[in-house]
Amino acid sequence: MYRRACRRGRSSCIFHNNIACGDPCRLVSFQIIDFFRKTAIIEGQVFVKINGGIDMNKLQLKRYAKLLAKVGINPKKGQWVIIYPELDQPEFTEWVVEELYRAGAGKVTVQWAHQPISKLKYKYEKEETLSATADWEIERLKLYQKELPAMLYLLSEDPDGLSGIDQNKVSRIRIARSKISKPYHDAMDNHYQWCIAAVPGKAWAKKVFPELQVNRAMEALWDAILKASRADGPDPVREWARHNDNIASRCDYLNKLGLVALEYKASNGTDFRVGLMNESLFLGGGETTLEGRYYNPNIPSEEIFTSPKAGDAEGIVYSTKPLSYQGELIEDFSVRFEKGKVVEVKAKKNQELLEKMISMDEGAAMLGECALIADDSPINNAGILYYNTLFDENASCHLALGRGFSNCVRGYEALSQEELAKLGLNDSMIHVDFMIGCKDMQITGVTAKGERVAIFKDGNWAF
Repeated sequence: MYRRACRRGRSSCIFHNNIACGDPCRLVSFQIIDFFRKTAIIEGQVFVKINGGIDMNKLQLKRYAKLLAKVGINPKKGQWVIIYPELDQPEFTEWVVEELYRAGAGKVTVQWAHQPISKLKYKYEKEETLSATADWEIERLKLYQKELPAMLYLLSEDPDGLSGIDQNKVSRIRIARSKISKPYHDAMDNHYQWCIAAVPGKAWAKKVFPELQVNRAMEALWDAILKASRADGPDPVREWARHNDNIASRCDYLNKLGLVALEYKASNGTDFRVGLMNESLFLGGGETTLEGRYYNPNIPSEEIFTSPKAGDAEGIVYSTKPLSYQGELIEDFSVRFEKGKVVEVKAKKNQELLEKMISMDEGAAMLGECALIADDSPINNAGILYYNTLFDENASCHLALGRGFSNCVRGYEALSQEELAKLGLNDSMIHVDFMIGCKDMQITGVTAKGERVAIFKDGNWAF
């Protein structure tokens, strides 16, 4: 699941090693210049010219905005909501703000970012400056912990937007800032709603659709986002209610099996076994805070996931899609495990970055998530490589290195961080998903009695 240790886009602001981190790239003040808007009515539908000339169905985009507000965040009456967008879609952000107010939010704050400025900060500012957490940032973290605002992340960054920066410097900055911010995020975990969604950006659109002119690429990416997010129909809110019900039924089946391990095999060389905690739960779709508020952390989402037992993994897995990490792409890589830890990685592109990623802290070389997604899924069937983990992870089975999810442990509400760790839940400053699913993936579940149950056959659900 695209969440937790880096709950927003890993491709732009690597200061977001945890949510609400008060990263330096957001300390820049932005003045948004109003752009020229036009509307037209074609066959009874209202279309709007956004970002300099893209004709989009305004009604459908507003339905998407409503989906993010009501289903993604579902604010409590009077709740504070913070939106984290780039500068790519200010008008759509405006619509989301209005929908949040209509859904009950009492206060909405928009914290704009701009990836090129983030890159400049990494290039010119000293490491000591970027690593420091100011007193006012700590006070802001305290305020977030007290007020528990809901948080909505609108991804649109260039997947290659931070290429060329010193990744060793970036990693050291993340480690330094995480030491201050992580305790606050741990205290907030499972107590507030958050949602990661996406809107098009020009560089991202051209990466996905390089054969199209920029405006047409943006329009094509809008269309792909809406379809992948089940937001292209007349009532996305109702469609998501049905979708969440379907995911919940599969989770119920898996949780009744009493699995203690999963075994993966594929013709590309993947041959891998991972252990599960006795208390592990499979989750997917919507989640509920400890205060009882239901929300959807990822839009789109097709996955069913759990957190495995740290220190219990053997074998090798091969990636089937590129990984966008810290603004660069890692491609064609494999990861080999022994006694639960990564002991070897190989990559045709950015191997050094991959090696740096698994050395961020002790938990970075162990697994925090196993996610199951059918090859015959809407996102995968679209045949689009998004170069964005939010979408690509929902087109393919994936694993995640780093932090596990406490709510994947039965009875987690009554357990401390230390007790969760004793049960086998991994902890880390990172949580990075990478895709391993393919058409001939076979996944077998093993029960405590040694029974073997087919979970995936030829890349799809076996039940």
